Amino acid sequence: MPRTRFIAVLLACMCAALPFPQSVGAQQIVVSPDGPVRSITAAIRSAAPGTRIIVRKGTYREGEIVVDRPVAIIGEGGPILQGAGDHQLIRITADSVTLRGLVFRNVATSFVEDRAALVIDGARNCAIEDNRFEDTFFGIKLARSAGCRIEGNQLRGAKSSQTLSGNGIHLWYSRDVLIRNNDVQGHRDGIYLEFTRAAQVLDNRSEGNLRYGLHFMFSDSCAYRQNVFRGNEAGVAVMYTRHVEVVGNRFEHNWGPASFGLLLKEITDSRIERNTFRENTVAIYAESVDRVRVTHNDLIENGWAIKIMANAQDNVFTRNNFIGNSFDVATNSRQHFSTFEGNYWDNYEGYDLDRDGVGDVPFRPVRLFSLLIEQHEPALLLMRSLLVSLLDTAERIIPALTPETLVDLKPAMKRL
Repeated sequence: MPRTRFIAVLLACMCAALPFPQSVGAQQIVVSPDGPVRSITAAIRSAAPGTRIIVRKGTYREGEIVVDRPVAIIGEGGPILQGAGDHQLIRITADSVTLRGLVFRNVATSFVEDRAALVIDGARNCAIEDNRFEDTFFGIKLARSAGCRIEGNQLRGAKSSQTLSGNGIHLWYSRDVLIRNNDVQGHRDGIYLEFTRAAQVLDNRSEGNLRYGLHFMFSDSCAYRQNVFRGNEAGVAVMYTRHVEVVGNRFEHNWGPASFGLLLKEITDSRIERNTFRENTVAIYAESVDRVRVTHNDLIENGWAIKIMANAQDNVFTRNNFIGNSFDVATNSRQHFSTFEGNYWDNYEGYDLDRDGVGDVPFRPVRLFSLLIEQHEPALLLMRSLLVSLLDTAERIIPALTPETLVDLKPAMKRL
């Protein structure tokens, strides 16, 4: 072996045997009420990129903390960032920041700005994990940000009134954001998305909010899976959006004169699949909705299971279970341009002579009485009367006023 090659091999072996030195990014700074570093702001100012800032248990009153470099701020023992009410607590302007284990407390209502406990402004790839937000106007707000993750946080609003409350998690002009396993209560809207693309909203619980559990507009190509939306005053609203996936969620106990399990308006090319709608005033309300596929959902004990307006076209409702609803389907016109096929209706009284699991007689899910309610809502007082039952029976036998085209030609005989 040539001498130069032998020396190179020997040096390589010696280097491999040496321990690899720690990088500058492994630096750690400890913040403590009685330590040498007593404020998070001071720690950030002295931190190099990649530094871990450990915040020990205590209460910190610092005004607005600006995180302008990629660091990880980790709370131990639930340190409290106490606001004076008139300012935000943390603003992140750098990419790749992590916040974990902090308690954000006391951000007062503002009528001139969306004042939030935590703001991510124009940053990418940030992670907000396992924090708690108490008595904050807005909880977490992202603006013009991308690739961030909001996971495992608890947000508790003051729950006073819609005008005095902000949103729990608020996204504006952002994209590729993951919102997972958060618990949001007592805000105006639990989760709000506007002008956001490709967001994933997974495994969250949004309950007891003053308006919508989830509210989003102009937010294309988003997916909402395995969430629970319960007891919100107006339910969930999805508006002016296309390519939406609503899969495996629970919409429960959203009661009130203007409450919905799921309100759809100006939605196109989307799918609603394997959800449970239980005990809502209206389970699904569809207005100006086109090319949406609604399949394998359970609609149980709602006031109205489906309210679909005449301006909804080319939608398909198939293999859904309609059980115990006051009205299975209601509409505002005799003309209809969507398809109902292969659903299970607990009010179906037909037969299946060939035993193929499909009823031999078509089912008309729109009751005559539901059309009367659309015109004269106080008539609901007569809902359980003998007269209404006779009218509905007569209309079912000889249809005259209910939509001729809104009929399930292949009703399922058993629950799907």
